[in-house]
Amino acid sequence: METCPCGSNKQYNDCCEPVLTGAFSAQTAEDLMRARYTAFTKGKIDYLLQSLHPDKRDQHEERTIRNWALKSEWIGLEIIETEKGMPEDTEGKVEFIAKYRQKGRRENHHERAEFKKEGDTWYFYDGQAVVAEQFVRAEPKVGRNDPCTCGSGKKYKKCCGG
Repeated sequence: METCPCGSNKQYNDCCEPVLTGAFSAQTAEDLMRARYTAFTKGKIDYLLQSLHPDKRDQHEERTIRNWALKSEWIGLEIIETEKGMPEDTEGKVEFIAKYRQKGRRENHHERAEFKKEGDTWYFYDGQAVVAEQFVRAEPKVGRNDPCTCGSGKKYKKCCGG
């Protein structure tokens, strides 16, 4: 038996496969996110296109989706946070990191995805890349040859920095 690529630790045939084949609909926004990731790993381009919100389909090119799905080695999915997106909701957000390798280089696609539900069907609506915040040091940087901050009179590298 095959473990589902979505990272749920469930068997593929009990997790995303029934959603990808149309036997079941995704019940939550996170379920759809996991199914879409699995569709990328399995090259299920038709599912990726069908799970796009009808208002947004003209903004996505099949060729681009196909190239990304088929020319990447998918490594794993990490769900960071979900907001709403439960069966009783009509909207939801899922922040995730999709890990993959392309041309031998490891990549992380970090996104906050927006999902909308129409009737009983969840759709991917839009996504925004999550940009890492720049680290800002609160105190001045202490160089190796600067006096140690503890007041010993020694160089930092010979005292607390060593």
